[in-house]
Amino acid sequence: MLIIGLTGSIAMGKSATSKTFNSYGVPVFNADKCVHKLLGPNGKLVSTIGKRFVGTLVKTTNIKYIDRVKLGSIIFNDEKKKIELESIVHPQVGIERKKWKEWAQRQRFKVICYDVPLLFETQGEKFCDVIVVVSAPFFIQKQRALSRTNMTEEKFNNILKAQMSDIEKRKRADFIVNSGIGYRFTRGQVKDILLRVFL
Repeated sequence: MLIIGLTGSIAMGKSATSKTFNSYGVPVFNADKCVHKLLGPNGKLVSTIGKRFVGTLVKTTNIKYIDRVKLGSIIFNDEKKKIELESIVHPQVGIERKKWKEWAQRQRFKVICYDVPLLFETQGEKFCDVIVVVSAPFFIQKQRALSRTNMTEEKFNNILKAQMSDIEKRKRADFIVNSGIGYRFTRGQVKDILLRVFL
């Protein structure tokens, strides 16, 4: 089974590219969605993070979850807290990814995809056979990012600082998907990658 590692900086078009791989029959493990589930209603990490990051735990009658906006405001202003959070979240994501891979093996998929924003930053590339980096010109990236709800220029710059540069990611890629030209072009690039990895 071939494992494609899909990554790219914020607002580069990675989510759309991930969906394109999926539309070609490639199952995708989405690390962001996994984190949302772990911190969401009665998620596995809710109690642990609620204790460590005071003020982030929200309780209703039968549901507990983490307020991700409050959590974000804590870690963006405190590097130690950010590292502490990552030390809790990243190992659990790794466990969930391993379970998902075992499911994919049982289903006998020939190729699967790990969609991980911080693939290189967490040394996740060592678990992949092929690395695909999604990229776009900076002005498009910034435009996309700032059009998102609750995104500010300061937050955007903080996220960029926390991520490996696009230039460095492109150097480490086996394939680069340019998402700045439009969806049809992106789709064609994904199809070409799949044809090439199967040769």
